[in-house]
Amino acid sequence: MKKQDLPQDESNLQSANMTEVLYVTDENDNYTTANSIGWDAKKAALEESMELINERIEEARQNVANNIVSPIIYFMELNKMDLQVLAAYVDKWQWTVKRHAKPNIFKKLSDSTLKKYADAFGISVDELKNFDGK
Repeated sequence: MKKQDLPQDESNLQSANMTEVLYVTDENDNYTTANSIGWDAKKAALEESMELINERIEEARQNVANNIVSPIIYFMELNKMDLQVLAAYVDKWQWTVKRHAKPNIFKKLSDSTLKKYADAFGISVDELKNFDGK
């Protein structure tokens, strides 16, 4: 794509005062970089992705409220993590994190274990313990 043809459509990047660096060709057909605030196709894809993420967060919140999963699942979704990433942050096996996601197991976790999760989520242990999804 030519540098002068680089789209500059409004997007979420612009509202966050961010740009995306892309490779383009200049007037001499040499590759260079240029900043873009986005374009419509990418904006649509990002909006759809964010809608899906927000649906997952809401589902996790409802599951915590219904005592189906522990707050760990809600905060994992809220922080856009998966089991593998969260397990790495808290230095636990994935199966252990899955186990901790069960409400009856979560209630028995020590404060030191809860602190690892809370630190990974950037919240306090009290916030994690007392989140009821409501």
